[in-house]
Amino acid sequence: MKKIIAILLLLLTVGVKAQVYNPVKWTTSVVKISESEYELIAKAAIEKGWHLYSQTVPEEGPLPTKFSFEGKGEYLKKGNTKEEEGHVVNDPIYGMKIKYFENKTIFKQRIKLKDKSPKQIKASVEFMACDDTKCLPPKEAELLFKMK
Repeated sequence: MKKIIAILLLLLTVGVKAQVYNPVKWTTSVVKISESEYELIAKAAIEKGWHLYSQTVPEEGPLPTKFSFEGKGEYLKKGNTKEEEGHVVNDPIYGMKIKYFENKTIFKQRIKLKDKSPKQIKASVEFMACDDTKCLPPKEAELLFKMK
């Protein structure tokens, strides 16, 4: 009898698939500003009840949202990645004032091409999503900006 129960439990655990929860979905677009300048736009759609932290948070706080742009010397970044206004709140998890975004937000990075236009620019974003009671482990998402 014990063997039958053990086999059934084993079959059940093999059938159960771990699901990683991801309340933030990323999309990208590119806007041509001039012949040599473009704006790379990363949009975050955030599920209700969750929030995404700013690129600038106090020390001892959560992981800030951080962008890394890949390049082979084809372009120059013009300034830092800009973000929307967001909300500054007294975060109940970290016990400090922190800027974060709810529902959706947009990040923009201007670039200037050096010579000829790349067909696409790869980037990644590292971020952490939280609700009012918990935070998910930091996650990294790959972004692809297709030039027109």
